[in-house]
Amino acid sequence: MGPTIKLSSGHEMPQVGFGLWKVDGPVAADTVYNAIKVGYRLFDGACDYGNEKECGEGVARAIKDGLVTRDELFITSKLWPVFEDGDKVEPAIRRSLSDWGLEYFDLYLIHFPGALKYVDPAVRYPPGWHYDGKSEVVRSNTPMHVTWAAMEGVVDKGLARSIGISNFQAQLIYDMLRYARIPPAALQIEHHPFLVQQELLNLCKAEGIAVTAYSSFGPASFLTFGFKHAHALVPLMEDELIVGLAKKYGKEPSQILLRWATQRGLAVIPKTSRVAVMAQNLDCTGFDLAQEDIDQITAKDVGSIRFNQPSNYFETDKFWIFG
Repeated sequence: MGPTIKLSSGHEMPQVGFGLWKVDGPVAADTVYNAIKVGYRLFDGACDYGNEKECGEGVARAIKDGLVTRDELFITSKLWPVFEDGDKVEPAIRRSLSDWGLEYFDLYLIHFPGALKYVDPAVRYPPGWHYDGKSEVVRSNTPMHVTWAAMEGVVDKGLARSIGISNFQAQLIYDMLRYARIPPAALQIEHHPFLVQQELLNLCKAEGIAVTAYSSFGPASFLTFGFKHAHALVPLMEDELIVGLAKKYGKEPSQILLRWATQRGLAVIPKTSRVAVMAQNLDCTGFDLAQEDIDQITAKDVGSIRFNQPSNYFETDKFWIFG
């Protein structure tokens, strides 16, 4: 399986997984199947990605063909904000489990902090950010301790083996730790050389919360959205320092970026549709970077280059998660 990270729940999580964001439904089953053949065992999904049924089909085919057993896989899904009301959490995870064709998730995360008004799946699924499906953002009054108690409930019922959070910041995490019966086992955050978030990493290390980095290649995943700050930056794959280190170590720039994260103890979830690149990305723990090279990459941090936040996708004056 490769290296793993021991979660506070007692379960082992593969350090290198496969991200399923922006994997189109028509190719999702084949993509997951091929990734399993290459050797991936962790798959990071979410209700919002709109491809859970197809991803589940890829898993089912791989199990049927004898490539892997369910126990050898680590499947993650996420709770979307419109399902953060206490009585909506269990139905939401059960819907995702049904789409995947699974009995439990290895890890279930709250996708974003900040509950939004409930949208019935019969009206629209995935529901997206807007209550009306167009432009109206309507917050729910549900506080996080209510949502988290419901998350603990899905563990009690065997629907998730571990639970965690995504896109949370320090203040809310500290607050959660005061009342959590089951503390969050993992935090998933945007993390790349332009956005290191070192103090948040320090908090997680001190509190025993495993960290998974998404968007390890920086702006690459966000160019299609037309984000001006993504287009204004030199792509990390073409960055002079990263390219130079790739030549030094005889690796690809992507492997240097992933090893920068994994060598510092983080998990990573890159994605690609190309089988050869799948293998390259998976092979990002078999070599070590010199500490001076790690430090050079970390020094690229500017602290304010964040791509994955709601206000980048649509205009709003009601949902400033990272304010």
